Amino acid sequence: MNAETSAGPIVIIGGGHAGAALCGALAAAGLGAQVHLVCEEAVLPYHRPPLSKAFLKTPDEKLQPHRAEDWYAHQGITLHGGDAAVAIDRAQRHVRLQSGQTLSYGRLVLATGSRARHLPHLPASLANVFTLRSVADAQRLRERLHSAQHVTVLGGGFIGLEIAASARAAGKAVTVLESAPRLLARSVSPELAEHVLQTHRASGIDLRLGVAVGEFEFDGDRLASLAVNGRREPVELLVMGIGAAPEHTLASEAGLLCENGIVVDALMRTSDPDILAIGDCVAFDESYSGRRLRLESVQNANDQARTAAATLQGREEPYRALPWFWSEQGAMRLQMAGLMPTDPAEGKRYRRDGANAGTFSLLHYVGERLVCVESVSAPLDHMAARKLLETGKSPAPEAACDPAVPLKNHA
Repeated sequence: MNAETSAGPIVIIGGGHAGAALCGALAAAGLGAQVHLVCEEAVLPYHRPPLSKAFLKTPDEKLQPHRAEDWYAHQGITLHGGDAAVAIDRAQRHVRLQSGQTLSYGRLVLATGSRARHLPHLPASLANVFTLRSVADAQRLRERLHSAQHVTVLGGGFIGLEIAASARAAGKAVTVLESAPRLLARSVSPELAEHVLQTHRASGIDLRLGVAVGEFEFDGDRLASLAVNGRREPVELLVMGIGAAPEHTLASEAGLLCENGIVVDALMRTSDPDILAIGDCVAFDESYSGRRLRLESVQNANDQARTAAATLQGREEPYRALPWFWSEQGAMRLQMAGLMPTDPAEGKRYRRDGANAGTFSLLHYVGERLVCVESVSAPLDHMAARKLLETGKSPAPEAACDPAVPLKNHA
């Protein structure tokens, strides 16, 4: 065992996907007995994407843990469930937990994720206002959704639209209020956003763009109504899907560099080389575009966990993963590979239609270089696109958009 891994315990703060993936990678390397996993929630690390979909729609849907409890015990990993980390002492190299216990570390990994954004004028304790980040949020929302007739969703991003589609599939009347002039403005192209808009409207969702929301009216512990473009509308159940902020309180208080996330290098090291960070809480320089990004995706969590595991073993394997994302919204599956140009004027977009109605891919080029592919219910296109982008291959647009030729033939 090298000096890096024998220097002391490895403490991981955060029981989300990134923390769980890192536990798996370290266990595979035979380092499980050195690992302490600190989880704020009192449940085993679990898969979060189903919370806005199957878990929300189905009353008897169970939580999906990443690993069974006996797996952690077998690997020698020590779990600290329901006992959040509250402070990091870099000088003494220990973490203090909410219970008062302190954990010494040789290397520390922050996988603290993100937190749901709230509107500042809405009290967090309102009985009919919800966010969705944890299983406790999902259980509470699922219970209220069962008896509700109408659901109002603030925000036309991925999480808001996934919740809206799930509520509509459950037979609820749904209104989505988005302040921007289009959906998914920071995530997808205008053409894909328009397709998503029309698909949701066709399903019966009342989706409104460019709206101003305010003038909240309360009835005891409930939100009774709000004003939409100055017109008051009643609220039965409100879900806020207005984005997420990186959870870097511990890092900031410990003096680590944070800029819209905990800043890390290509080896996932923070401004303190003995402290790493991975997942939704991290800001990093993405190798394909050179942009500083903070990504919220399962792919990002998995790939950064692999890089961190290598770093913790003394190997330098810089993070070079291609960003890719997905979102299930009812019957519609969106998959994105690569990143769109920051300036739409510098790129060109080409459409590749699928064999079935409503299936297609959008290929984004900068000059002659393919930089991003967005696919709608076209998983084979998505897989081929990832291979093309990872290898740097850029087929001519006319050839790539020929629906008679599988995109994989160009990879």
